[in-house]
Amino acid sequence: MDALHGPAGGRTQTEGQLMDIETIIDTYGDAMLRLCLLYLGERQLAEDAFQTAVIRAWKSLPGFRGESSVKTWLSRITVNVCRDMLRSGWFRMRKSSVSIDALTDLAAEPSAQDSEVTQAVLALPGRYREVIVLYYYEDMTLREIADALRIPVNTASTRLRRGRALLGDMLKGDIEP
Repeated sequence: MDALHGPAGGRTQTEGQLMDIETIIDTYGDAMLRLCLLYLGERQLAEDAFQTAVIRAWKSLPGFRGESSVKTWLSRITVNVCRDMLRSGWFRMRKSSVSIDALTDLAAEPSAQDSEVTQAVLALPGRYREVIVLYYYEDMTLREIADALRIPVNTASTRLRRGRALLGDMLKGDIEP
């Protein structure tokens, strides 16, 4: 068998070696696209980031060592793609508007409160937004978040605490989003 579908030379299979790109998209595609939407705030940008993340995952799949879960590994790739997009000169020059309507495509009709919370999350500085999104929207543990972002667990915990506080202030109206 090849490296993507089975053992080579009697080695044991890692979770990543049992998967092919179609399985990754079927199993994790919605979560990856939702992460891109929450990170970037626009449907078209999110779709571009999702496609790029899938391609990077596909190219990196043979090198996946199984040191983290596939979900954590894919989240790391997806967050890195989104970060790259946000850092690009093209993105910085372009006037960006966040559309809550893009997020409703993947979820049920949000309440007014859900929309307000989502808008506030999207307005958070990137370091806090990514931790909040991974923790609350992707149900990742602090350890998984730390692995995905390549930061210490204590840093992830601090960012989550500070992000919650900032989000609370934004929702109370103490801070403008």
